[in-house]
Amino acid sequence: VQFVESGGGMVHPGGSLRLSCVASGFTFSDYIMSWVRQAPGKGPEWVSDINTRGSSTFYANSVKGRFTVSRDNTKNTLYLQMNSLKPEDTALYYCTRGLRELRRSSQGTQVTVSS
Repeated sequence: VQFVESGGGMVHPGGSLRLSCVASGFTFSDYIMSWVRQAPGKGPEWVSDINTRGSSTFYANSVKGRFTVSRDNTKNTLYLQMNSLKPEDTALYYCTRGLRELRRSSQGTQVTVSS
């Protein structure tokens, strides 16, 4: 099982980023997928889940209305569109397999929101 995240970077408050997670080593379409983030000095925080078909999505209150999770099962890829970014969104973002799975098994992608 392998995940490769990309799309992170540094943006100003109010900006947007789109993260991607390419999965391999398993049947991507069979699994609920999650996004998790970890800010410096803090524990992992669940961000969002999406069901196998992409028809149901769930969000942490801290990102609801600003972030949108999606997936393309033909490309084994998970996405996270992040809008209206805030400094408190600064963290390492990574994807996981399973419902609200917090354990990191990939390098993740760094998102920094700063003026």
